[in-house]
Amino acid sequence: MRGDESDSDSGRTDESSVRKSLEMLCQELNMDEQTASEAMQNFKSIWNTYTLEGEVVHWLACSLYAACRKGSTPTVGKGVMEGNCVSLTRILRTSKLSLIQFFNKMKKWSDMSNLSQEFRNRMGRLERTFEVSTVIFRKFEPIFMDMFQDPQGEPPRQPRSRKHRRLPCHVSDVFKFCWTLFVYTKGNFRMIGDDLVNSYHLLLCCLDLVFGNALLCSNRKDLVNPLFKGMPSIFRLENNTPDEPPCVIDRLCELHDGLVVEAKGIKEHYFKPYIKRLFERQLLVFNIACLWSDNVCVPPSKAINREYEEYVLTVGDFDERVFLGADADEEIGTPRKAAPEPRACQLSARMQVESNLQQHFEKKRTLAPSTPLTGRRYLKEKELLVTPVSSATQSVSRLQSMVSGLRSAPSEALMQIFKSCSRDPIVAILSRVKTLGETFKQHYTKDSEELPGSHMDFAENRMKLAEILYYKILENVMAQETRRLHGKDMAVLLEQDIFHCSLMACCLEVVLFAYSSQRTFPWIISIFKLRPFYFFKVIEVFIRSEEGLSRDMVKHLNSIEEQVLECRAWTADSVLWEALEQAHNKVPTVEEKFQGPYQICFRKRQVEGM
Repeated sequence: MRGDESDSDSGRTDESSVRKSLEMLCQELNMDEQTASEAMQNFKSIWNTYTLEGEVVHWLACSLYAACRKGSTPTVGKGVMEGNCVSLTRILRTSKLSLIQFFNKMKKWSDMSNLSQEFRNRMGRLERTFEVSTVIFRKFEPIFMDMFQDPQGEPPRQPRSRKHRRLPCHVSDVFKFCWTLFVYTKGNFRMIGDDLVNSYHLLLCCLDLVFGNALLCSNRKDLVNPLFKGMPSIFRLENNTPDEPPCVIDRLCELHDGLVVEAKGIKEHYFKPYIKRLFERQLLVFNIACLWSDNVCVPPSKAINREYEEYVLTVGDFDERVFLGADADEEIGTPRKAAPEPRACQLSARMQVESNLQQHFEKKRTLAPSTPLTGRRYLKEKELLVTPVSSATQSVSRLQSMVSGLRSAPSEALMQIFKSCSRDPIVAILSRVKTLGETFKQHYTKDSEELPGSHMDFAENRMKLAEILYYKILENVMAQETRRLHGKDMAVLLEQDIFHCSLMACCLEVVLFAYSSQRTFPWIISIFKLRPFYFFKVIEVFIRSEEGLSRDMVKHLNSIEEQVLECRAWTADSVLWEALEQAHNKVPTVEEKFQGPYQICFRKRQVEGM
């Protein structure tokens, strides 16, 4: 604590030095006086209360950023804009603070300054976007060098005066343009920005567009890699330049861990309409379906860069072009490369061992599933998951294979089970599924303090997969119970609202986890107003009834079991206390627990109904 320091001269010297550092920082940033004054006042308050380790200018940067976000700036034609048009990237560059250091210090600053939950949520989203972009850029480099020539093998540029004719673009120009187009497009779809799977498929769409248009420039086919396995055979012939750019999305997905259905969905419903709007605004200028100018084949980088800079100042904060800079390692916080980068697969493997980023992700664990020790008997053999992207896309692929060939409706076999009951539950089940679906889509597309709302197309897609999985699991459960109970009436179990709600919530949880969504447990039980105790009881039922679950899915469900057992089942309003009271405080034995997967869950009501 600094409040009791007796050396006033030393204190005045420290304050003078801090004020001088802040003034220099603000001058370089051209900061307004009000923001600078507020930042200094906040810093002094923390400085006099806590011992701040490390460089003072780094803590000043945190104080400045927090002060910048509190203000607002009037604009011409666009109303009032949040912030004061000083981007986070400029603050970090001026203070020589890396992104990873900033996130670590900002967490501490938020606690010391008691910043609002809204600001903390904003920082969480910003950090998530940074993590996703880092993972995507690691995939971008080897994929680009698979499709185009190696930018590092280019000869140095020749200096020219303004009067000289503009030179043809280099591969490095294409590399920068493709990444800038990706981050600018991603920034305009909030529901994609922090979604790893969707972001990756959007990157493939950008690569597909740029590659296809590069092939249309007959005098610059030297930009592309002739050995690219996805090269259409017609383009391997000399002097052959078709009118339309080819689509290589299928081959990109096949070669680089993509999902064709997901990638084409992103391309048709989001990417193509957005690119069309850019053409209409003349941000992308083309000639005869070619993205670039016919004369020199230079991508329209200036217009896209200008638009993206405006986006960073008004909305984005984090300039994702930082990955393209020569000082990217220093600005991000990763160690410098000691040797030239290897190509393709070697590059991908090398990038995964950058220690600072690995430590950062291990602390956050937002892009990797947790690994509890429970439930090992349900785990499959370990799969080879090379990168976070391949892990995420394989999870989605596994999910799609689980529901392949099935409909989002009861099968004939399940309908026969319903009809064999003394009271046919089909009407109630269909009505309940529809109601739960509407609730899910409403909350999934709605903005919250923690997360931006997603697009309705994504919500409907997730719900459809969950419905198919729900009917599949329900059929397996009913078939097993019918065999175990020797054909007894299943009407009582099928009429239990809690059972169906819990099962649907579990299906949605698996779907959201497969897509690396941030809306994971306990989000789903909160929107369904479902008690954790009931959700817990259906997890083992779910795992036993679906053999197609991946290791990561099983681990995720096991981690939820642990959460409930450790804390959520023991809250004051938990239904566990009611269950114990109804059982006269007699806890079920292990033998009773394993009589059948559904006995403990719903035994009491079944007995009452018989």
